[in-house]
Amino acid sequence: MSSRAARSPASRSRRAGWNAASEQQAARFHRERDRRRMVAMGRALIGAVVLVSLVLGVVALRVQQVRLSYSLDVLRGIRAELEETRSRLRVERASLTALARVEVRAREELGMVPPARDQVRLAREFVPAGGGLSMISPLTAAAEDPVPQGPGAVER
Repeated sequence: MSSRAARSPASRSRRAGWNAASEQQAARFHRERDRRRMVAMGRALIGAVVLVSLVLGVVALRVQQVRLSYSLDVLRGIRAELEETRSRLRVERASLTALARVEVRAREELGMVPPARDQVRLAREFVPAGGGLSMISPLTAAAEDPVPQGPGAVER
């Protein structure tokens, strides 16, 4: 006998029931994709990526701001030190260029002496047209008139 004929009608109904149950179960697990749901999930994913990138950008900007703040503090400290050094050097320059100090150093180190009255003469102002201030009144440091020099000079 064939294997089909040997089966009883009860086994056929069980088998048919099992096939129907497995088909229902397979139908339950196999669903067609809902296009609207996929679009919504894609939009949500894109929105999440944009939101995370914006948050990371803000965090990166804050970190950069902190780094620049530290650099600015260091530069301000350096600037304060340089301004202090500049001020100190200005005072030192003023003290070194004071006329009394220069005069003392010239006498002590170079052996210079103050000029005598007859050694001091002021040069006349050079003006091509001859209309300078020196033409109005001659300026000399000596109390007396200068001594004429050269051939043919007449003494007073």
